Amino acid sequence: MNDGQMNLFAPDKRLAAICGLFCPACTLFIGTSEDPDRLNASAARLQRQIEEIQCYGCRSEKRCFFCHENCKMAKCAAEKGIEFCGQCDEYPCSELKLFQSQMPHRIELWKSQARIKEVGVEKWYAEMVEHYSCPECRTINSAYDIVCRKCGTTPSCSYVSLHKDQIVQDLIKITALASKE
Repeated sequence: MNDGQMNLFAPDKRLAAICGLFCPACTLFIGTSEDPDRLNASAARLQRQIEEIQCYGCRSEKRCFFCHENCKMAKCAAEKGIEFCGQCDEYPCSELKLFQSQMPHRIELWKSQARIKEVGVEKWYAEMVEHYSCPECRTINSAYDIVCRKCGTTPSCSYVSLHKDQIVQDLIKITALASKE
C-alpha cells in the first residue's frame, strides 16, 4: 500500500506526530492524500512548490518542508530514543512550548501527550479520528475547516467546535499579515 492509499481510520503511528499532532487533520496531509486543489492552493499561499509541501505524516519518508526543515522535536526524540515528547524527562521543553503557542491547530498538544501516555497511541488515534471527523459524513477535517469540506456541516468537527473563536482570530491575523506582504 502506498502512502496515498492508507486507511485513515485504522491506527497508524506514522500519522501520530512526535509532538502530539494528528497528521490526518493537517491541511497539507489532506491536500497530499486526497485533495490536489487544496494542495495547489496551499502551495500558492505559502509560495512554495507542491513537492515542498507534500506530506504523508510526521513519521513518513515524505514530510512537508516545515516538518522536514524546522521540526526540532523529531530529531530530539530520535536522539533520546523516545517516540513522543510526553515521554521525555524535560517535557514540556521550551521548544515544544514555543511550537504549541504559535498556531491554533496546536492548542491541544498537552492533552494529546497526556492521552497517549494514559491510553496508548492506538486508542488516542481512534479518539482523534472522532475528534476531527464531521458528525454527519465522517470526513476528517483540519482544524481550519470551520465548515466540513465534504458536506458543509458547521462546525466541521468537535475540535473546531471547541476552538472556533481562537481559530478564527488566528486566521484573521494570518490573512492580515499576508495582505501586507
